[in-house]
Amino acid sequence: MYESFYQLTDKPFPLRPDPRFFFASSCHKRAMSYLQYGIEQGEGFIVITGDIGTGKTTLVQNLFKHLHRDNLLVAQLVTTQLQSEDLLRMVAASFDLEYEGMSKAALLRQFGKFLEKNAWDGKRVLLVVDEVQNIPLESLEELRMLSNFQVANTSVMQTFLLGQKEFNATLNSRSMEQLRQRVIASYQLKSLTLDEVRHYIEHRLSLVGWQGNPSFSSESFDMIHAYTAGVPRRINIFCDRILLYGFLEALNAIDHMVVRAVIDELQEEIACRQDPECQEEQCPEDRLRDYQLEERISAIEERVAELEDALQLERARLRALTLNGH
Repeated sequence: MYESFYQLTDKPFPLRPDPRFFFASSCHKRAMSYLQYGIEQGEGFIVITGDIGTGKTTLVQNLFKHLHRDNLLVAQLVTTQLQSEDLLRMVAASFDLEYEGMSKAALLRQFGKFLEKNAWDGKRVLLVVDEVQNIPLESLEELRMLSNFQVANTSVMQTFLLGQKEFNATLNSRSMEQLRQRVIASYQLKSLTLDEVRHYIEHRLSLVGWQGNPSFSSESFDMIHAYTAGVPRRINIFCDRILLYGFLEALNAIDHMVVRAVIDELQEEIACRQDPECQEEQCPEDRLRDYQLEERISAIEERVAELEDALQLERARLRALTLNGH
């Protein structure tokens, strides 16, 4: 909606993870180095943890984007509460192997042959497990057992574990000693600093053709950092809303007053959702906000139509002058 108003080629703050927008903050750069180190080692586990929205999935997608796939077979598994045999089936499915109706023993034999074949073909296997904090302990043990497969005394499978920071407590528990000994590197992603928040926002805007419209004041960056705590996903949601507000108000500059207004709007919406008497169908604040939004959009559309009519008249006038020899 606001892209054309600010002459942007795409949305700069989409919610979906997109490796195009990867921003190499100090912590994300370090985490990327650990992942690359893991690929070079070709064995064991690399563990990357972080709070919700800190960019774990985007980090791995950026890694995938730059991988040389000639000698590396990669699969990604996003887990839920999978029991051990279900986890083995999901791993098999991730590598396009058969799994329906197969026993645990058959699944393991098949996977062993799969790893052996790739090893003799000169290929290594990389399994990326996302949302690992959801996996039961017995299923984590199955992942460790899969890492035991070797061909000619050489490991042929590498595993990356991505999850929320509470997974660190699971990994440090007494029952996980054997898995912990297979971890060759681990890192916890942190939030962006104030300076990084500014560079993060400008980086994303520049990738979609931003030419300084809208401009952002120093105070606005301070407030964005404070409101989002430097978490990338929160920044995306908040900045998308700021640009929408700027478009609706026809603003070319984002200052602390604009950011404050958006914060107030968001807090009103949260309060309305939490109020049992303020239902979605009946909430007067929502109805008023929707009405105001429709009014603003209609006004903008009318203004655009007026400008297009004026432009057509001007073109006709210029053509008439050209035909008359002026």
